[in-house]
Amino acid sequence: MYQATTRQIVVTVVPAYLEEQSDPLEGRWVWAYRVEIDNGGEEAVKLEQRYWHITDANGHVEEVAGPGVVGEQPVILPGDSFTYTSGCPLATSSGIMRGSYSMRLDGGEVFEVEIPAFSLDLPSDHRIIN
Repeated sequence: MYQATTRQIVVTVVPAYLEEQSDPLEGRWVWAYRVEIDNGGEEAVKLEQRYWHITDANGHVEEVAGPGVVGEQPVILPGDSFTYTSGCPLATSSGIMRGSYSMRLDGGEVFEVEIPAFSLDLPSDHRIIN
C-alpha cells in the first residue's frame, strides 16, 4: 500500500500483478491498481484531471493525462471517499508509477493532489530497498 496526503486529501494506491492478462513471451506485463481518494477536508472537491508518469525497468517514460478517472469526474464530499480500479501494461517486468489529480473546490480554486509513487513488481521478485 502506498499513500500520500495533500491538503487533507489522502490518496491510497494498492497495485496487483495480473498474471492471467500478462504474456511475458510477448513482452507484456499487466498490473491493476486500486486507488482510494479520501476527502478529510471541510469542502467538497471535484476530480477534474489526472496525470500519470509511468517508467518501465528500461527507463522508458510514458505520460498519460486526461479528464477524470475511469470515465468519471467524481465529486467527493467532506468525510467521503471515491475508489476505482484501473490498469497498466508494461513492456518490462517491473516499473514505477506516480502522478497527480487536479481537484476543484466548490469556490472554484484548483489545486494538485499527489498520487504517491508506487512500484509495479512481480510477486516473485525480490524487492531491494536502497
